[in-house]
Amino acid sequence: MTQTTISAPTPTPRRDATAPAAPPAPSRAHRLWRGREDDSPLVRPALLGLLLATALLYLWGLGASGWANSFYAAAVQAGSESWKAFFFGSSDAASSITVDKTPMSLWPMSLSVRLFGLSSWAMLVPQALMGVASVGLLYATVRRTTQNAWASLLAGAALALTPVAVLMFRFNNPDALLTLLLIGSVYATIRAIENPARAVRWLALGGALVGFAFLTKMLQAFLVLPPLALVYLIAARVGVVTRLKHLLVAFGAMILAGGWWIAIVELWPASSRPYIGGSQDNSILELTLGYNGLGRLNGNETGSVGGGGGWGETGILRLFTSEIGGQVVWLLPAALVLLGLGLWFRKGAGRSDRQLTGLVVWGGWLLVTGLTFSFMAGIFHAYYTVALAPAIAALVGIGASILWERRESPVATLGAAFVIAMTSVMSFVLLDRATDFVPWLKYVVVAAGTAAAFLLVLHRLLPRRAVIAVIATSLAAVLVGPAAYAVDTASTAHTGSIPSAGPSTGGGMGGPGGGRMGGMGRPPGMTQGQGQGQTGGQTQTPTAPNGTPSRGGGGGAGGLLNGSESTAEINALLETDADSYTWVAAAVGSNTAAGYQLATELPVMAIGGFNGSDPSPTLAEFEQRVADGEIHYFIGGGGFGGGGGQTGGSSSSSDIATWVADNFTAQTVDGVTLYDLSGGVQ
Repeated sequence: MTQTTISAPTPTPRRDATAPAAPPAPSRAHRLWRGREDDSPLVRPALLGLLLATALLYLWGLGASGWANSFYAAAVQAGSESWKAFFFGSSDAASSITVDKTPMSLWPMSLSVRLFGLSSWAMLVPQALMGVASVGLLYATVRRTTQNAWASLLAGAALALTPVAVLMFRFNNPDALLTLLLIGSVYATIRAIENPARAVRWLALGGALVGFAFLTKMLQAFLVLPPLALVYLIAARVGVVTRLKHLLVAFGAMILAGGWWIAIVELWPASSRPYIGGSQDNSILELTLGYNGLGRLNGNETGSVGGGGGWGETGILRLFTSEIGGQVVWLLPAALVLLGLGLWFRKGAGRSDRQLTGLVVWGGWLLVTGLTFSFMAGIFHAYYTVALAPAIAALVGIGASILWERRESPVATLGAAFVIAMTSVMSFVLLDRATDFVPWLKYVVVAAGTAAAFLLVLHRLLPRRAVIAVIATSLAAVLVGPAAYAVDTASTAHTGSIPSAGPSTGGGMGGPGGGRMGGMGRPPGMTQGQGQGQTGGQTQTPTAPNGTPSRGGGGGAGGLLNGSESTAEINALLETDADSYTWVAAAVGSNTAAGYQLATELPVMAIGGFNGSDPSPTLAEFEQRVADGEIHYFIGGGGFGGGGGQTGGSSSSSDIATWVADNFTAQTVDGVTLYDLSGGVQ
């Protein structure tokens, strides 16, 4: 007989009433404020404070600059009115001609204006937010290579306070988006090196970001390609063949991200799209490889008003000149020294060492871009140097982290002291150039810097609190100079095509040609004072649309480098029966047309593009448009008009101006010459 045994059920264990309950999971707000659990509790509040301070610096009084660069502002307005103008980056909503760049930088601003209406704030806030994002992304990128939050915060602060960065993130030039995208490409590449299993995805993203940067400012984006490729070839933890395959994927992603727009524009029938501004053959490829490509390097820029070789002296010290130095070089010597010290200290580390990876990629960025800017013979403006700011800031952060880790080494101690003393002397030199700007500050900076450097050498003899005070003084001595320039930049309105950060040092170019604009002569139809700075010996002080004095070009009816300023009476004329015309007016040069377009929010044809030297439209095309009743008024003056044997550009704009003057009656309205074209040839 089988006996069945029934076991008693296992009792459920009872919770000890005295045992502590599991702590609740931290809330999202707590995690946002606290950050990493292994970080100091002060790290995340410091990061949020840095981002908030950056936002305040970049947003405060943002509307004071009005339309900033009217050339791009007009294209933003056009893109907010017409999707066709949006896609091509046209200067007007009727799409007569494009700006002389690929249009991606215009798209965020145009979308903002489409949503919130045309205003300075609607246009410029996206730029400022890109600046805040750039600071945050640089912090994250440096953090991944150093694992040192405080050094990463130093890098972020250095970028935020770079004067030219403050300028560009409060302006509507393409450089704000370019900077953000290129920082993103470095972040993606470093993530690919860290995670071989996801390397292809991250490299594809990095390549796509470079492609988008190309759609922002064309070939300048490719200056980061050598350091990106080099660092992956050196540091990736996969086989050599696999590394090459991964880089091919990144290259393909870059071509797709940047090439789709180029392909569409090339395949689009020229008769139904706007003329490609900046080109002489209505070709985006010519613009890419010529005017905005090799021409920038060798100075052979057909259509440029500089005439080649007229953009200042080239050479290894170009970045330290009076015009450029105060924009960006405050920490440049420190970055170079820290790069050398960092490479020396990490020479025994493996090829995938995080800090070595950071030094290679940012050092390569700085050297390739810096040398290109130093020796390029074509068009060069001081604000281009914003492209150096992320690399300088990152190297300062990474270098500081390495020296802190090796602080017991005499080499590290002496190196840190040398960097602090050298940077304070650099600040003294730069501050001394602006003789009327806080004249006592330079003495405080150099005294504090040299004293801190001396005490840093003796840090082993000092109590802990004294060492902390020395470090704080060192940071202040390093950052107070660029911070003063940054605040001055943010508190000053900037307009025109060649803005400059910081107070005046008397070393500005004064116009295209390195201050020699007066010797270039004036083309027919251009009056004295048009253009920027000195044109024919006359100097003007421009104003922003709200009347605030600003640094930029001349005013009046507009000129080569500064937008025109319309009046109520002129606006009334242009708005009369506006629906009957495709363009309410036409004017030589984009900046002359821009002011009237922005005042009326109606299409104004920019004859000849930015310089007035593009063959768009030809005289025959213009005559036909007038005969067809598409253009109401012609506005006299503005631009350089091309020709003159100086640039190799077209003389169409001069021919058109002459034809109008010979066949139509001039009238003067508020000091501006207008021709009513609606009655036909007289």
